[in-house]
Amino acid sequence: MTTLERRFPRPRDIAPLLKMKPRQRNATARRLASAHTIWDLRRIAKRRTPAGPFDYTDGAADGEVGVRRAREAFEDLEFRPGVLRDVAHADTSATVLGGTSALPFGLAPTGFTRMMHSAGERAVAAAAEQAGIPYALSTVGTTSIEDVAAAAPSARKWFQLYLWKDRDLSRELVANAKAAGYEALLVTVDVPVNGNRLRDLRNGMTIPPQLTLRTFLDASYRWEWWLNFLTTEPYSFAFDKSGEGALTELVSKLYDPTVTFDDLDWIRETWDGPILVKGIQTVADAEKVMAHGADGVVVSNHGGRQLDRAPVPLHLLPRIAEAVGDRGTVMLDTGIMNGGDIVAAHALGADFALVGRAYLYGLMAGGQAGVARAIEILGAEVERTMKLLGVTSVDELNPGHVRLMTRRGPVSADVLDAPGVPDGR
Repeated sequence: MTTLERRFPRPRDIAPLLKMKPRQRNATARRLASAHTIWDLRRIAKRRTPAGPFDYTDGAADGEVGVRRAREAFEDLEFRPGVLRDVAHADTSATVLGGTSALPFGLAPTGFTRMMHSAGERAVAAAAEQAGIPYALSTVGTTSIEDVAAAAPSARKWFQLYLWKDRDLSRELVANAKAAGYEALLVTVDVPVNGNRLRDLRNGMTIPPQLTLRTFLDASYRWEWWLNFLTTEPYSFAFDKSGEGALTELVSKLYDPTVTFDDLDWIRETWDGPILVKGIQTVADAEKVMAHGADGVVVSNHGGRQLDRAPVPLHLLPRIAEAVGDRGTVMLDTGIMNGGDIVAAHALGADFALVGRAYLYGLMAGGQAGVARAIEILGAEVERTMKLLGVTSVDELNPGHVRLMTRRGPVSADVLDAPGVPDGR
Protein backbone atom coordinates (compact mmCIF):
# COMPACT_ATOMS: atom_id res chain seq x y z
CA MET A 1 0.00 0.00 0.00
CA THR A 2 1.33 3.40 -0.93
CA THR A 3 2.20 5.68 1.98
CA LEU A 4 1.91 9.45 1.54
CA GLU A 5 4.86 11.48 2.72
CA ARG A 6 3.43 14.53 4.52
CA ARG A 7 4.96 17.91 5.34
CA PHE A 8 3.77 21.31 6.46
CA PRO A 9 2.83 23.53 3.48
CA ARG A 10 5.16 26.44 2.88
CA PRO A 11 3.85 29.98 2.27
CA ARG A 12 5.37 30.07 -1.18
CA ASP A 13 3.38 26.94 -2.07
CA ILE A 14 0.12 28.42 -0.83
CA ALA A 15 0.52 31.94 -2.25
CA PRO A 16 -0.32 31.05 -5.91
CA LEU A 17 -3.53 29.38 -4.74
CA LEU A 18 -4.72 32.47 -2.88
CA LYS A 19 -4.53 34.96 -5.74
CA MET A 20 -7.87 36.70 -6.13
CA LYS A 21 -9.31 37.22 -9.57
CA PRO A 22 -9.29 40.98 -10.34
CA ARG A 23 -12.78 42.42 -10.01
CA GLN A 24 -14.18 44.00 -13.14
CA ARG A 25 -15.48 47.42 -12.12
CA ASN A 26 -17.91 47.73 -15.01
CA ALA A 27 -21.07 45.88 -13.96
CA THR A 28 -22.17 45.17 -17.54
CA ALA A 29 -18.79 43.75 -18.48
CA ARG A 30 -18.81 41.67 -15.30
CA ARG A 31 -22.23 40.19 -16.13
CA LEU A 32 -21.33 39.44 -19.72
CA ALA A 33 -18.03 37.83 -18.78
CA SER A 34 -20.00 35.23 -16.83
CA ALA A 35 -22.00 34.28 -19.94
CA HIS A 36 -20.45 31.39 -21.85
CA THR A 37 -23.48 30.33 -23.90
CA ILE A 38 -26.52 31.99 -25.44
CA TRP A 39 -28.58 30.30 -22.73
CA ASP A 40 -26.46 32.14 -20.14
CA LEU A 41 -27.29 35.42 -21.87
CA ARG A 42 -30.97 34.47 -21.84
CA ARG A 43 -30.87 33.95 -18.06
CA ILE A 44 -29.29 37.37 -17.56
CA ALA A 45 -31.78 38.96 -19.97
CA LYS A 46 -34.73 37.50 -18.09
CA ARG A 47 -33.50 38.97 -14.82
CA ARG A 48 -33.00 42.43 -16.27
CA THR A 49 -35.98 42.88 -18.59
CA PRO A 50 -39.66 43.33 -17.74
CA ALA A 51 -41.85 40.34 -18.54
CA GLY A 52 -43.62 41.96 -21.49
CA PRO A 53 -40.55 42.72 -23.64
CA PHE A 54 -38.80 39.53 -22.56
CA ASP A 55 -41.78 37.33 -23.42
CA TYR A 56 -42.24 39.13 -26.74
CA THR A 57 -38.70 38.06 -27.60
CA ASP A 58 -38.74 34.63 -26.01
CA GLY A 59 -42.26 33.53 -26.95
CA ALA A 60 -43.88 32.04 -30.01
CA ALA A 61 -47.35 31.23 -31.31
CA ASP A 62 -50.04 29.17 -29.56
CA GLY A 63 -48.42 26.26 -27.70
CA GLU A 64 -44.90 27.23 -28.89
CA VAL A 65 -44.44 23.74 -30.33
CA GLY A 66 -42.81 25.05 -33.52
CA VAL A 67 -39.88 26.77 -31.86
CA ARG A 68 -39.28 23.78 -29.57
CA ARG A 69 -39.20 21.42 -32.55
CA ALA A 70 -36.81 23.71 -34.42
CA ARG A 71 -34.39 23.64 -31.50
CA GLU A 72 -34.92 19.93 -31.01
CA ALA A 73 -33.85 19.35 -34.63
CA PHE A 74 -30.47 20.94 -33.92
CA GLU A 75 -30.11 19.07 -30.63
CA ASP A 76 -30.87 15.71 -32.23
CA LEU A 77 -28.56 15.89 -35.24
CA GLU A 78 -25.38 13.86 -35.27
CA PHE A 79 -22.02 15.36 -36.23
CA ARG A 80 -19.56 13.14 -38.07
CA PRO A 81 -16.01 14.38 -37.48
CA GLY A 82 -12.91 13.72 -39.50
CA VAL A 83 -9.73 13.24 -37.48
CA LEU A 84 -6.00 13.68 -38.13
CA ARG A 85 -6.52 16.87 -40.12
CA ASP A 86 -4.39 19.98 -39.73
CA VAL A 87 -6.85 22.42 -38.17
CA ALA A 88 -4.39 24.86 -36.63
CA HIS A 89 -6.13 27.65 -38.52
CA ALA A 90 -9.81 27.82 -39.50
CA ASP A 91 -11.37 30.44 -41.77
CA THR A 92 -14.88 31.22 -40.49
CA SER A 93 -15.71 33.73 -43.21
CA ALA A 94 -18.44 33.22 -45.80
CA THR A 95 -19.33 34.85 -49.08
CA VAL A 96 -22.96 35.93 -49.26
CA LEU A 97 -24.79 38.10 -51.79
CA GLY A 98 -21.54 39.09 -53.45
CA GLY A 99 -19.73 40.21 -50.30
CA THR A 100 -17.76 38.76 -47.41
CA SER A 101 -18.98 38.15 -43.89
CA ALA A 102 -16.36 37.49 -41.23
CA LEU A 103 -18.63 34.79 -39.79
CA PRO A 104 -21.05 32.43 -41.57
CA PHE A 105 -24.10 34.12 -40.06
CA GLY A 106 -25.77 37.51 -39.86
CA LEU A 107 -28.23 39.22 -37.55
CA ALA A 108 -31.84 38.67 -38.55
CA PRO A 109 -34.51 41.38 -38.68
CA THR A 110 -36.48 41.73 -35.45
CA GLY A 111 -39.35 44.07 -34.68
CA PHE A 112 -39.73 46.55 -31.81
CA THR A 113 -36.08 46.11 -30.84
CA ARG A 114 -35.92 49.18 -28.60
CA MET A 115 -38.38 47.44 -26.29
CA MET A 116 -35.66 44.96 -25.40
CA HIS A 117 -33.11 47.71 -24.72
CA SER A 118 -33.34 51.41 -25.43
CA ALA A 119 -30.19 51.30 -27.58
CA GLY A 120 -32.17 49.06 -29.93
CA GLU A 121 -31.30 48.72 -33.58
CA ARG A 122 -28.43 51.20 -33.39
CA ALA A 123 -26.62 48.95 -30.93
CA VAL A 124 -27.29 45.83 -33.01
CA ALA A 125 -26.07 47.42 -36.23
CA ALA A 126 -22.95 48.78 -34.52
CA ALA A 127 -22.13 45.35 -33.06
CA ALA A 128 -22.59 43.77 -36.49
CA GLU A 129 -20.32 46.41 -38.02
CA GLN A 130 -17.66 45.72 -35.41
CA ALA A 131 -17.86 41.97 -36.05
CA GLY A 132 -17.86 42.32 -39.83
CA ILE A 133 -21.20 40.57 -40.39
CA PRO A 134 -24.47 41.73 -42.03
CA TYR A 135 -27.45 43.12 -40.17
CA ALA A 136 -31.03 43.17 -41.47
CA LEU A 137 -33.30 45.97 -40.26
CA SER A 138 -36.99 45.12 -39.84
CA THR A 139 -39.83 47.10 -41.35
CA VAL A 140 -41.25 47.22 -37.83
CA GLY A 141 -37.97 48.27 -36.27
CA THR A 142 -38.04 51.06 -33.72
CA THR A 143 -35.25 53.07 -35.36
CA SER A 144 -35.47 54.70 -38.76
CA ILE A 145 -33.70 53.40 -41.84
CA GLU A 146 -31.55 56.51 -41.92
CA ASP A 147 -30.60 56.47 -38.23
CA VAL A 148 -29.45 52.86 -38.42
CA ALA A 149 -27.35 53.69 -41.46
CA ALA A 150 -25.77 56.59 -39.58
CA ALA A 151 -25.06 54.41 -36.53
CA ALA A 152 -23.15 51.83 -38.59
CA PRO A 153 -22.03 53.48 -41.83
CA SER A 154 -19.64 50.73 -42.91
CA ALA A 155 -21.81 47.75 -41.91
CA ARG A 156 -23.39 45.51 -44.52
CA LYS A 157 -27.05 46.38 -44.12
CA TRP A 158 -30.09 44.58 -45.50
CA PHE A 159 -33.71 45.68 -45.23
CA GLN A 160 -36.61 43.38 -44.38
CA LEU A 161 -39.90 44.30 -46.04
CA TYR A 162 -43.50 43.43 -45.29
CA LEU A 163 -45.87 44.19 -48.12
CA TRP A 164 -48.26 46.54 -46.35
CA LYS A 165 -51.82 47.12 -47.45
CA ASP A 166 -50.58 50.66 -48.05
CA ARG A 167 -48.39 50.04 -51.12
CA ASP A 168 -47.28 53.65 -51.24
CA LEU A 169 -45.71 53.13 -47.82
CA SER A 170 -43.97 50.00 -49.12
CA ARG A 171 -42.56 51.97 -52.05
CA GLU A 172 -41.39 54.71 -49.71
CA LEU A 173 -39.62 52.28 -47.42
CA VAL A 174 -37.86 50.55 -50.32
CA ALA A 175 -36.76 53.89 -51.78
CA ASN A 176 -35.44 55.05 -48.40
CA ALA A 177 -33.50 51.83 -47.94
CA LYS A 178 -31.91 52.15 -51.35
CA ALA A 179 -30.97 55.79 -50.73
CA ALA A 180 -29.41 54.89 -47.36
CA GLY A 181 -27.15 52.21 -48.87
CA TYR A 182 -28.94 49.00 -47.90
CA GLU A 183 -27.75 46.34 -50.30
CA ALA A 184 -30.43 43.63 -50.21
CA LEU A 185 -34.14 43.21 -49.61
CA LEU A 186 -35.57 40.38 -47.48
CA VAL A 187 -39.27 40.08 -48.28
CA THR A 188 -41.15 38.28 -45.51
CA VAL A 189 -44.13 36.33 -46.85
CA ASP A 190 -45.39 34.20 -43.96
CA VAL A 191 -47.49 36.88 -42.24
CA PRO A 192 -50.86 37.18 -44.02
CA VAL A 193 -52.19 37.65 -40.48
CA ASN A 194 -50.40 37.95 -37.17
CA GLY A 195 -49.66 34.74 -35.26
CA ASN A 196 -51.52 33.99 -32.03
CA ARG A 197 -48.82 34.99 -29.55
CA LEU A 198 -50.42 34.17 -26.26
CA ARG A 199 -47.69 35.57 -24.04
CA ASP A 200 -48.20 39.03 -25.59
CA LEU A 201 -51.95 38.82 -25.14
CA ARG A 202 -51.62 37.75 -21.52
CA ASN A 203 -49.07 40.48 -20.81
CA GLY A 204 -51.29 43.10 -22.46
CA MET A 205 -48.39 44.21 -24.65
CA THR A 206 -48.80 47.73 -26.02
CA ILE A 207 -46.59 50.20 -27.83
CA PRO A 208 -45.41 52.08 -25.81
CA PRO A 209 -45.53 49.84 -22.71
CA GLN A 210 -48.17 50.89 -20.21
CA LEU A 211 -47.79 50.69 -16.45
CA THR A 212 -50.46 48.62 -14.73
CA LEU A 213 -50.17 47.38 -11.14
CA ARG A 214 -48.81 44.09 -12.49
CA THR A 215 -46.22 45.72 -14.76
CA PHE A 216 -45.28 48.19 -12.01
CA LEU A 217 -44.51 45.37 -9.59
CA ASP A 218 -42.66 43.48 -12.33
CA ALA A 219 -40.59 46.59 -13.06
CA SER A 220 -39.82 47.45 -9.45
CA TYR A 221 -36.46 45.70 -9.45
CA ARG A 222 -35.66 46.33 -13.13
CA TRP A 223 -35.10 50.02 -12.65
CA GLU A 224 -32.37 50.36 -15.27
CA TRP A 225 -34.68 49.23 -18.09
CA TRP A 226 -37.35 51.71 -17.04
CA LEU A 227 -34.82 54.51 -16.53
CA ASN A 228 -33.55 54.01 -20.06
CA PHE A 229 -37.08 53.84 -21.42
CA LEU A 230 -38.26 57.00 -19.65
CA THR A 231 -35.18 59.13 -20.39
CA THR A 232 -34.63 58.36 -24.07
CA GLU A 233 -36.55 59.37 -27.17
CA PRO A 234 -40.05 57.86 -27.54
CA TYR A 235 -40.48 54.85 -29.78
CA SER A 236 -41.38 55.69 -33.35
CA PHE A 237 -42.30 53.52 -36.31
CA ALA A 238 -42.49 54.16 -40.02
CA PHE A 239 -46.01 52.75 -40.04
CA ASP A 240 -47.41 54.21 -36.81
CA LYS A 241 -46.51 57.79 -36.04
CA SER A 242 -48.75 57.94 -32.97
CA GLY A 243 -47.02 55.01 -31.26
CA GLU A 244 -50.22 53.92 -29.55
CA GLY A 245 -52.31 50.77 -29.47
CA ALA A 246 -51.97 47.07 -28.83
CA LEU A 247 -49.00 45.53 -30.58
CA THR A 248 -51.01 42.82 -32.33
CA GLU A 249 -53.69 45.31 -33.41
CA LEU A 250 -51.14 47.71 -34.89
CA VAL A 251 -49.52 45.22 -37.21
CA SER A 252 -52.77 43.49 -38.17
CA LYS A 253 -53.99 46.74 -39.68
CA LEU A 254 -51.05 46.74 -42.06
CA TYR A 255 -50.43 43.10 -43.02
CA ASP A 256 -52.02 42.27 -46.35
CA PRO A 257 -53.68 38.83 -46.61
CA THR A 258 -54.20 39.29 -50.36
CA VAL A 259 -50.49 39.16 -51.29
CA THR A 260 -49.67 36.56 -53.97
CA PHE A 261 -46.68 35.45 -56.01
CA ASP A 262 -47.54 38.14 -58.56
CA ASP A 263 -46.59 40.78 -56.00
CA LEU A 264 -43.01 39.55 -56.17
CA ASP A 265 -42.97 40.75 -59.77
CA TRP A 266 -43.86 44.24 -58.56
CA ILE A 267 -41.05 44.16 -56.00
CA ARG A 268 -38.61 43.03 -58.67
CA GLU A 269 -39.51 46.09 -60.73
CA THR A 270 -39.16 48.38 -57.70
CA TRP A 271 -35.84 47.10 -56.30
CA ASP A 272 -32.77 46.52 -58.46
CA GLY A 273 -30.64 44.78 -55.83
CA PRO A 274 -30.76 41.21 -54.47
CA ILE A 275 -34.17 40.02 -53.26
CA LEU A 276 -34.54 37.09 -50.88
CA VAL A 277 -37.95 35.73 -49.92
CA LYS A 278 -38.13 34.94 -46.21
CA GLY A 279 -40.58 32.44 -44.74
CA ILE A 280 -40.27 29.61 -47.28
CA GLN A 281 -41.54 26.32 -45.83
CA THR A 282 -42.00 23.98 -48.81
CA VAL A 283 -39.83 23.01 -51.76
CA ALA A 284 -42.62 23.94 -54.17
CA ASP A 285 -42.80 27.49 -52.83
CA ALA A 286 -39.03 27.84 -53.03
CA GLU A 287 -39.10 26.89 -56.69
CA LYS A 288 -42.01 29.23 -57.39
CA VAL A 289 -40.48 32.34 -55.82
CA MET A 290 -37.29 31.72 -57.77
CA ALA A 291 -39.41 31.64 -60.93
CA HIS A 292 -40.84 35.03 -59.93
CA GLY A 293 -37.46 36.75 -59.84
CA ALA A 294 -36.14 36.08 -56.34
CA ASP A 295 -32.39 35.84 -55.92
CA GLY A 296 -32.72 33.41 -53.05
CA VAL A 297 -34.80 32.18 -50.14
CA VAL A 298 -34.70 32.14 -46.36
CA VAL A 299 -35.96 28.82 -45.04
CA SER A 300 -37.81 29.92 -41.92
CA ASN A 301 -40.98 29.42 -39.92
CA HIS A 302 -40.64 32.89 -38.38
CA GLY A 303 -39.13 31.53 -35.19
CA GLY A 304 -42.31 29.59 -34.51
CA ARG A 305 -44.13 32.92 -34.10
CA GLN A 306 -46.68 32.48 -36.90
CA LEU A 307 -48.11 29.02 -37.64
CA ASP A 308 -47.43 26.77 -34.70
CA ARG A 309 -46.31 23.23 -35.65
CA ALA A 310 -45.12 24.49 -39.04
CA PRO A 311 -42.37 22.52 -40.84
CA VAL A 312 -39.00 22.36 -39.13
CA PRO A 313 -36.65 24.51 -41.25
CA LEU A 314 -33.55 22.37 -40.67
CA HIS A 315 -35.36 19.26 -41.89
CA LEU A 316 -36.47 21.05 -45.05
CA LEU A 317 -33.13 22.66 -45.77
CA PRO A 318 -31.41 19.88 -47.78
CA ARG A 319 -34.37 19.51 -50.13
CA ILE A 320 -34.75 23.24 -50.69
CA ALA A 321 -31.01 23.73 -51.19
CA GLU A 322 -31.09 20.99 -53.84
CA ALA A 323 -34.10 22.56 -55.56
CA VAL A 324 -32.61 26.08 -55.66
CA GLY A 325 -29.18 24.78 -56.67
CA ASP A 326 -26.85 27.39 -58.09
CA ARG A 327 -29.71 29.67 -59.14
CA GLY A 328 -29.66 31.61 -55.89
CA THR A 329 -28.79 31.95 -52.22
CA VAL A 330 -30.30 29.73 -49.52
CA MET A 331 -30.35 30.96 -45.94
CA LEU A 332 -31.72 29.37 -42.78
CA ASP A 333 -33.11 30.81 -39.60
CA THR A 334 -35.23 29.66 -36.63
CA GLY A 335 -33.95 27.75 -33.62
CA ILE A 336 -30.25 28.65 -33.75
CA MET A 337 -28.81 28.89 -30.24
CA ASN A 338 -25.28 27.56 -30.75
CA GLY A 339 -22.49 28.00 -33.26
CA GLY A 340 -22.68 24.28 -33.96
CA ASP A 341 -26.21 24.87 -35.26
CA ILE A 342 -24.79 27.32 -37.79
CA VAL A 343 -22.11 24.82 -38.87
CA ALA A 344 -24.78 22.15 -39.32
CA ALA A 345 -26.89 24.47 -41.45
CA HIS A 346 -23.97 25.12 -43.79
CA ALA A 347 -23.16 21.42 -43.99
CA LEU A 348 -26.76 20.67 -45.01
CA GLY A 349 -26.80 23.18 -47.85
CA ALA A 350 -27.30 26.68 -46.46
CA ASP A 351 -25.15 29.45 -47.89
CA PHE A 352 -25.71 31.55 -44.79
CA ALA A 353 -27.56 31.55 -41.46
CA LEU A 354 -29.51 34.24 -39.63
CA VAL A 355 -29.84 34.50 -35.85
CA GLY A 356 -32.55 36.48 -34.09
CA ARG A 357 -33.42 35.60 -30.50
CA ALA A 358 -29.79 34.73 -29.74
CA TYR A 359 -28.55 38.28 -30.19
CA LEU A 360 -31.68 39.80 -28.63
CA TYR A 361 -30.88 37.95 -25.41
CA GLY A 362 -27.47 39.62 -25.56
CA LEU A 363 -29.07 43.01 -26.21
CA MET A 364 -31.31 42.66 -23.17
CA ALA A 365 -28.38 41.44 -21.07
CA GLY A 366 -26.04 44.30 -21.90
CA GLY A 367 -26.93 46.57 -24.82
CA GLN A 368 -24.38 46.77 -27.64
CA ALA A 369 -21.79 44.95 -25.52
CA GLY A 370 -24.29 42.14 -25.00
CA VAL A 371 -24.90 41.79 -28.73
CA ALA A 372 -21.15 41.71 -29.26
CA ARG A 373 -20.87 39.01 -26.60
CA ALA A 374 -23.56 36.92 -28.34
CA ILE A 375 -21.69 37.21 -31.63
CA GLU A 376 -18.42 36.32 -29.88
CA ILE A 377 -19.96 33.22 -28.27
CA LEU A 378 -21.48 31.99 -31.54
CA GLY A 379 -18.30 32.74 -33.49
CA ALA A 380 -16.14 30.79 -31.05
CA GLU A 381 -18.56 27.86 -31.17
CA VAL A 382 -18.50 27.93 -34.99
CA GLU A 383 -14.70 27.82 -35.08
CA ARG A 384 -14.44 25.12 -32.44
CA THR A 385 -17.04 22.92 -34.15
CA MET A 386 -15.33 23.29 -37.52
CA LYS A 387 -11.98 22.25 -36.07
CA LEU A 388 -13.48 19.28 -34.25
CA LEU A 389 -15.09 18.21 -37.52
CA GLY A 390 -11.71 18.43 -39.22
CA VAL A 391 -12.46 21.33 -41.58
CA THR A 392 -10.65 24.63 -41.97
CA SER A 393 -13.14 26.62 -44.05
CA VAL A 394 -16.89 26.94 -44.29
CA ASP A 395 -16.76 25.83 -47.93
CA GLU A 396 -15.43 22.42 -46.84
CA LEU A 397 -18.61 21.62 -44.94
CA ASN A 398 -20.85 19.10 -46.67
CA PRO A 399 -23.73 16.69 -45.87
CA GLY A 400 -21.24 14.01 -44.88
CA HIS A 401 -20.48 15.99 -41.74
CA VAL A 402 -24.04 15.80 -40.41
CA ARG A 403 -26.75 13.18 -40.02
CA LEU A 404 -30.25 14.51 -39.45
CA MET A 405 -32.14 12.69 -36.72
CA THR A 406 -35.44 12.99 -34.92
CA ARG A 407 -36.34 11.54 -31.55
CA ARG A 408 -38.28 8.93 -33.47
CA GLY A 409 -35.50 7.93 -35.87
CA PRO A 410 -33.57 9.28 -38.87
CA VAL A 411 -35.16 11.96 -41.05
CA SER A 412 -35.55 10.62 -44.58
CA ALA A 413 -37.02 11.70 -47.89
CA ASP A 414 -39.90 9.30 -47.19
CA VAL A 415 -40.81 11.34 -44.13
CA LEU A 416 -40.68 14.63 -46.01
CA ASP A 417 -42.74 13.22 -48.90
CA ALA A 418 -45.44 11.71 -46.70
CA PRO A 419 -49.04 12.00 -47.94
CA GLY A 420 -50.79 15.19 -46.93
CA VAL A 421 -47.77 17.48 -47.25
CA PRO A 422 -48.66 20.39 -49.62
CA ASP A 423 -47.61 19.81 -53.21
CA GLY A 424 -46.04 16.48 -52.23
CA ARG A 425 -43.18 18.37 -50.65
